[in-house]
Amino acid sequence: MKALITGASSGIGRDIARYLSSLGFSLILAARSTDKLEKLSSELNTGAEVITADLSDESEVFRLYEQCRNKGVDMLVNNAGYGIFGEFDKTDLKDELDMINVNIKATHILTKLFLNDFKKRNSGIILNVASSAGFMTGPLLSSYYASKNYVVRLSIAVYEELRRAGSSVKISVLCPGPVDTNFNNRAGVVFSMKPASSEYVAKYAVDKALAGKLIIAPKASIKLGIFGSRFVPHKLLAAVTYNIQHKKLK
Repeated sequence: MKALITGASSGIGRDIARYLSSLGFSLILAARSTDKLEKLSSELNTGAEVITADLSDESEVFRLYEQCRNKGVDMLVNNAGYGIFGEFDKTDLKDELDMINVNIKATHILTKLFLNDFKKRNSGIILNVASSAGFMTGPLLSSYYASKNYVVRLSIAVYEELRRAGSSVKISVLCPGPVDTNFNNRAGVVFSMKPASSEYVAKYAVDKALAGKLIIAPKASIKLGIFGSRFVPHKLLAAVTYNIQHKKLK
């Protein structure tokens, strides 16, 4: 079995790579940092190919696919992503567009292209890494929340299409809450609640994806939050989320 993991240089992506390697998967590791990927590759028990790619550049996304399409990929993990904190009219537009390219466009392109390949052979697994934010509105992290809403809704829609087609291809979407990774440092905020370890989230996500679970929420509190958000008026939910995010200011 072989897996392609984007954003594999740190955090959840790195720990998914470690866990899949322990299960016997050979790996293709993709991220911007060659040094970090090569260090990770040297730690793994199974083979790992390193591909340096900046997924904010659409041409790099297509290049990544072309390099991997004939390498027998059985599992795609769309993990690359990040957030930008601040009021919508004050955050940098270029930074936001790059984030949207990574969080949405790269995930969309790779999901579509590998899904076509997987359907032709009627096997394969796609794990899209989103967030519990994908079920909510997020003032002060508005673009990030919106991007993860896209990933969640796309994944659920594709799941239903596969189910109706009777396909053996699986798609899952990981929706954790706070995780102890570099996310908050890059976004420029601090945690407002105790984060889960990325090792735990990675193992939980892989196990559930291999079992064909659609929505993967690693903690009971996150499951409850996702469920409860369905019944809260949008304006109230936005106000509550604003207060939570405002507490994260460094």
